Amino acid sequence: MQFLTLSLRGLLRNRRRSLANLLAIALGFAAIALFAGYTHNIYRGLANQAIHGELLGHLTIAKRGMSREGKLYPERYLLSREEVLRITALVKEERHVALVTPRLTLSGIVSNGRASTIFVAEGVDPTAAKALQAGLLVWDNGDPKNEPTMIGTQALDATKPDTITLAQGLAELLRLKQGDRASLLSNTVSGQANAVDVVVGDRFKSGSAATDDLYAFMPLALARSLYDAEGRADRLTVLLEGADQTDAMRADLVEKLKKAGYDLEIHTWKELSEFYMQVRAMFNMIFGFIFGIVLVVVVMGIANSMSMTVVERTREIGTLRAIGLRRSGVVRLFVGEAALLTMLGCVTGLLITVVVKYAIDAADISYVPPNQSGPVPLLVDLDVRHMLLTTLVMASVGALAAWLPARRAARQPIIDALGHV
Repeated sequence: MQFLTLSLRGLLRNRRRSLANLLAIALGFAAIALFAGYTHNIYRGLANQAIHGELLGHLTIAKRGMSREGKLYPERYLLSREEVLRITALVKEERHVALVTPRLTLSGIVSNGRASTIFVAEGVDPTAAKALQAGLLVWDNGDPKNEPTMIGTQALDATKPDTITLAQGLAELLRLKQGDRASLLSNTVSGQANAVDVVVGDRFKSGSAATDDLYAFMPLALARSLYDAEGRADRLTVLLEGADQTDAMRADLVEKLKKAGYDLEIHTWKELSEFYMQVRAMFNMIFGFIFGIVLVVVVMGIANSMSMTVVERTREIGTLRAIGLRRSGVVRLFVGEAALLTMLGCVTGLLITVVVKYAIDAADISYVPPNQSGPVPLLVDLDVRHMLLTTLVMASVGALAAWLPARRAARQPIIDALGHV
């Protein structure tokens, strides 16, 4: 307690200098914490969009080689009816598995009777689609209140087997409205042409400008009929109770299915969502760059301040040494002042972060990110992990910046320190 009191008195000797350094640390901490909170919100939103919006689930099970050669030789890599049923039963035996559903992807041409364009469709069971999308929130620009709403494939209805949903851009391109009829043309699994008439249901936003005029969802039964693959699937989508169980569950399923005699590949949602990984890598690099700049500014400020303080208090150091204080005690005194200054700056920065965070959230700001089809809200989370890491690094580096001049001053001969002017 006495050590803390001495450190605080040392800081108060030059209030202006200490206040300037404290504000520099606080603003630097707030800048790092706010950017970390923003990226944390971005990561959370992208993960939610990949798992629930893109219907990737947490794990995807397919025959080995499907991701590389499945489009060239689909008949070799489709799961048979028996394999679908058996693998589904084995996976459902595991704890923390909420859903296992077969999927089928196909492509072809969609026509409104006057114009045609290409499409890529996902065949999914309507009930499973609703379960996969449970809790998904998408920023809906059409809502006058700018409130998040659920939109997308939950419009698929098991009682309407010929109804499909189209991405908003695709529907607008062909001028198709809800209730209109369209024709789909696609190759079957054996390479023959097949066509089917469908009813257009609701439209959805794919979230990407590159795919908003391309994607469609249809009931799995309709996709199988169009693809002539009754009972078959190109993959199984597994939804878990929590994303934190993904890696452990994959390891367990790889071992279990291998023992059952199946040569399969299991991918996590992160491996399948290339966009998520690219965005995360970019923001991590930017965060590291900002963190480095702020850290250099803080270190230089503390080092300059403590160097001046040590020079100004050289006679005091000599007096303390003369009455018996060891060199290590002098070093601890100045390092304690720097650490206390850094901690007070971080606490002040935390208060600034909280105030700015809630101000941003209350401002109801939205923007359109690159390659997105609609606006998203500008929100900031409180990333506790990064804030603790920032505090620890700043305190450590600040103490180190004070240790060097303090150590140099403590090694001066006592008589020289007492005679310093």
